[in-house]
Amino acid sequence: MKVLVVGGGGREHAIVWKISQSPKVKKIFCAPGNAGIEKLAHCVPIDPLDLNSLLDLVKREEIDLTVVGPEAPLVEGIVDIFEREGFKIFGPLREAAMLEGSKVFAKNFMKEYGIPTAPFEVFDNSTDAKEYILKSQKESFVVKADGLAAGKGVVVASSKEEALNAVSNIMERKVFGTAGEKIVIEERLYGEEVSILSFVDGETIIPMVSSQDHKAVFDGDKGPNTGGMGAYSPAPVYTEEIHKRVVENILKPTIKGLKEKGIEYKGVLYAGLMITNEGPMVLEFNVRFGDPEAQPVLFRLKNDLVDIMNAVVEKRLHEIQLSWSEYPSACVVLASKGYPGKYEKGKVIKGLENNFGEDVFIFHAGTKKADGEIVTAGGRVLGITAKGKTLKEALDKAYGVIGRVQFENMHYRRDIGEKALRRLGLL
Repeated sequence: MKVLVVGGGGREHAIVWKISQSPKVKKIFCAPGNAGIEKLAHCVPIDPLDLNSLLDLVKREEIDLTVVGPEAPLVEGIVDIFEREGFKIFGPLREAAMLEGSKVFAKNFMKEYGIPTAPFEVFDNSTDAKEYILKSQKESFVVKADGLAAGKGVVVASSKEEALNAVSNIMERKVFGTAGEKIVIEERLYGEEVSILSFVDGETIIPMVSSQDHKAVFDGDKGPNTGGMGAYSPAPVYTEEIHKRVVENILKPTIKGLKEKGIEYKGVLYAGLMITNEGPMVLEFNVRFGDPEAQPVLFRLKNDLVDIMNAVVEKRLHEIQLSWSEYPSACVVLASKGYPGKYEKGKVIKGLENNFGEDVFIFHAGTKKADGEIVTAGGRVLGITAKGKTLKEALDKAYGVIGRVQFENMHYRRDIGEKALRRLGLL
């Protein structure tokens, strides 16, 4: 088989790494890839949103399966185009991708089908949005840009002043461009977050192991939201009882509701949940592997990923039984100074040639080759991912690599996984 992976971040490196282990795969292409992916795949300098060039590549190279990493090409309809041309592609159709492509669509969908989520209002102008905030009895809000904003279009506001500022930034200053033409303002939920990714083929839903992302840029969940500063799997907050509630009250009604609307969902469905005192509630849906959740989750997957993806595309997911390593895993993201705002690039990365052992892998995100060196080329640069007999051991291994791998003005969170360690009585 020949496989094309679309994207060039840490998630795509994890997908390529896992696909490269399949005996069925003879060659992997990646568009555009990065300096780490280059070691496992033939990287082609095509932008993930250049759908026609991607289609030409698939035709020219006779690629058997395309796997879409990021959300933007899915929302633009890459799956619709490839399927019309008769090519196998892993991911949801454009209409299904609106679960992530539009926060307004997702929230209205959840309301219609009784899927537990925070109460919300939708606004298409800043005057009404600000008036709503000022008149509200609440002091805390979550303000969300409607469209795609690379995981950064959500502002958790602890005061009315912060919420008003978020509305001004999103709707008036257009910090997220056209993504902010509409906004959702919702009640802030309290609890512990967890990410549940599931394989879905339109009928069958198979949830993966739980994970927990760390969105905020600074320790203690402080500062602006990022694409994710680290993750670990499993999340101890996610008990078997909560899992049953998530399957029955969230996952099954979501796929059933989409079917009732005539929308077939195939690919990965990501449910970002808040485990509240009232039970699990949906913060957001994503329509692809999370980043950085994909790194620790795929690190634990024992199955051949290509077998699973083919089963999803061919609507025979019921034939698959997932198998997982019992060992927990953790990923710590090393980011460039300034991220998630304007960040530095071109810093030489040192120490990548070190041998860190088979339980550690460094997934590249924003990296590229320049003058024979690997340099920084993005906000999130590397994802140090490790496995251990305990979560503490996995975290210790990941953090132990930091210092041996370095670049100038490197930033990372020092508290990845601490909520879990506290819950396990280890902190």
